[in-house]
Amino acid sequence: MADVRAWRAAQAGSVGLVPTMGYLHAGHVSLVDQARRDNDRVAVSLFVNPTQFGPAEDLSRYPRDLERDRTLLERAGCDLLFVPTVEDMYPHGPGASVDPGDVAQPLEGERRPGHFRGVATVVLKLLNIVQPTRAYFGQKDAQQLGVIRAIVRGLDVPVEIVGCPTVREPDGLALSSRNSYLDPDDRRAAPVVHRALVAARALWEQGERRADALREAMRRVLAEEPRARVDYVSVADPLTFRELDVLAGPALLSMAVFVGRARLIDNLVLS
Repeated sequence: MADVRAWRAAQAGSVGLVPTMGYLHAGHVSLVDQARRDNDRVAVSLFVNPTQFGPAEDLSRYPRDLERDRTLLERAGCDLLFVPTVEDMYPHGPGASVDPGDVAQPLEGERRPGHFRGVATVVLKLLNIVQPTRAYFGQKDAQQLGVIRAIVRGLDVPVEIVGCPTVREPDGLALSSRNSYLDPDDRRAAPVVHRALVAARALWEQGERRADALREAMRRVLAEEPRARVDYVSVADPLTFRELDVLAGPALLSMAVFVGRARLIDNLVLS
């Protein structure tokens, strides 16, 4: 911690922070690239945060490859790689935590109780340690991005939160470290998630404004793939993440779908 604070104190210009849990892919590298364009220096944190995993979730098997990550970041021009241990981040146990508020209650917050409390707490700790000018997060985790913006705004944290576009495979699958859980058959099935979102967007582009009709369009596409098991489909307000009845402005199409061992989340914004 002291070394990171000393490094930050020595930087006269702006610093961009990219918080990650490691096992990096091109989506993470795109965040580093954006941070590189926006700032004089770029820091990346790599920490698999136990407080955002539920008791039955995949903490123990979450993919890890530090040397591979280090090589990717060197090539991307990262200036500082911060890899704290659990003891570094929580020397006295979990301790105090951040209540992320109402924005964390629906969708992922409902399915994964306590998840966003863990996210909000660790992100605030990382912001306090590194003290970046800007911090970068992917739009694929749209509700997480909303939670982080809410705590930064609500707690007057002097940092700009930058959301960056989702990076996808050629067949539409959003990049995710958990895609490594997909076996070959599941990988062939996984793009159904993006196809379902695109189908609902196409209906909206044709003038449909009933949220239930958009939800049904997504469910119809997902039902065509026997390997897909729906957790939820949503048409929600992009700021509160509460479900909509009729779209009178921007909306967030989102879903969580199990394909094999992987729980895939994805979204598209209708503006």
